[in-house]
Amino acid sequence: MTELRLHRTLYRGTAVDEAIKVYGSYATLEQAEEGDHWVVRVSSTSPARERRVARELANTALGLTVVAHGR
Repeated sequence: MTELRLHRTLYRGTAVDEAIKVYGSYATLEQAEEGDHWVVRVSSTSPARERRVARELANTALGLTVVAHGR
């Protein structure tokens, strides 16, 4: 399992939710809130796939946060 810890000051919760919807068909994703972080646990068929999905999800969530911030 790969765990992402996305700090709330950098990532909007709605952006994390949207990114999870986008990548949910590529891996099993579990979302939690822990302190100052949104936590996403990624499980898949291989560690390489988990890392790839985790990186793409984080990039998408950050991009969606930036777009929403510019509105």
